[in-house]
Amino acid sequence: MFKKTTTPVPPVNNNTPVERVTSVLGPGILWTGNLGGRGGIRIEGTFEGEINIRGLVVVGETGKVTCRNLRANTVVIAGSLKGNVTSEKLEIRSTGRVWGDVVTIAFSTEEGAFLRGQVRMEEKVELDTPGEFAPSIDSKPEISSPDEDNPNPLPDLKDKGRKVASG
Repeated sequence: MFKKTTTPVPPVNNNTPVERVTSVLGPGILWTGNLGGRGGIRIEGTFEGEINIRGLVVVGETGKVTCRNLRANTVVIAGSLKGNVTSEKLEIRSTGRVWGDVVTIAFSTEEGAFLRGQVRMEEKVELDTPGEFAPSIDSKPEISSPDEDNPNPLPDLKDKGRKVASG
């Protein structure tokens, strides 16, 4: 009578792109570096670097992105982007400005959108670039082994910092 009915939870597939914003780079923020991973990001500030996201990238109206290659499943540009785009879907809004080449499956623009570059439509795009930003789980830090010339694999710290009497 009071049995708890459970609905089966579908297994999480790490290959499915996230089609919602999970992180925000707010206005007034300047970020230099690389963005990679799985999720959705909205950029309202200034970003310089590389972007490789399994999911959604939104460049908001106040967003300014300088990126040699922006790779994501879905890209929406309402601000400015200087760099190439590889995506399954690309949408440039009326306030959006793009300077760069585009490779995509689906492409749409609103009246007033700006694009200076080439557009190449494909039936399929390759988004995965393994190991580009994150080290693999199997990778280990490299430590050199001792050899005849240098029996100590650690860096030479002589004459650095405080002198300590040796015995």
